[in-house]
Amino acid sequence: MPHKLLADLRAARGRQLPLEAVLHEWRLCPLSGGRNSDVFQWGEVCLKLYRKTDKNRVAREWHGLNHVAGLGLAPQPLWRDDHPDQPALGMSFVPGRPIPELTNPELVLPWIAAATGAMQALPMAEPLASWPRVDSITHYIARLTDIWPQQLAAADDAHTGKMRTLLDRWEASGDVGLLRRPTPAVFSRGDANLLNWLSENEGLHVVDFEFSGWSDRAVDAADHIEHISARQVPDSTWRTLEDDFGVNRQNRSRFAAARRTIALRWLAVLWRRRDEREPEFLAQLDRVCALFS
Repeated sequence: MPHKLLADLRAARGRQLPLEAVLHEWRLCPLSGGRNSDVFQWGEVCLKLYRKTDKNRVAREWHGLNHVAGLGLAPQPLWRDDHPDQPALGMSFVPGRPIPELTNPELVLPWIAAATGAMQALPMAEPLASWPRVDSITHYIARLTDIWPQQLAAADDAHTGKMRTLLDRWEASGDVGLLRRPTPAVFSRGDANLLNWLSENEGLHVVDFEFSGWSDRAVDAADHIEHISARQVPDSTWRTLEDDFGVNRQNRSRFAAARRTIALRWLAVLWRRRDEREPEFLAQLDRVCALFS
């Protein structure tokens, strides 16, 4: 484990050392995409210095990467530093362009479905088997039933009434009861953002496992389709891939309920930012209305 390198990076984060000097001395290349972490390429190593320690992020990523290591889809975990405030993880560097940046991202989606299925087919093991994925469907339900109604009650604009009507329809739909039923658990990365899937020379890798835990096939299929990063892909394309993502006759009702719930959750997120992201908010409003029609 590179103790001196990690100490220098933490000192730079605390402005005790100039960051540019640390990057130059250690030949580090900052990488984009680490919203909750600082991520660097260090030769053949990817170094992740976390900004947040909540939700058991480091342990989830470490165990998630080890869980799928034999598939060749993800970075290989190398070492883990459980610093109390700024933990870090080292893994092999994997190249590639994020899927949304490809000219034809739809061509890669069958590979993503196959890779997701391969990860789900691995037998669950502790501690992942005891950890629901971060942002689980139970968490989404709690946000929609406990948090969003309070936010709507404190708002008064042209859209608030529509939001309340949609929330009432969701609460009366039976989706919550259906999604609370027990179902077979599978491994989940907990993050359907297409930016985390990298394509390189007809190969595919996936990164960012800090939300890892257990979920189920229907919910994770719905999460792939309803994630906000998936909007550049036509629904007609997603429909052709439902079977590949594990949707079948037995879980289709759960899949449909999860789609409505996850889409509504994204609407709640965009509603809070409706002034600066109005086009996205209005498009998501139309989408949710269509799902409930």
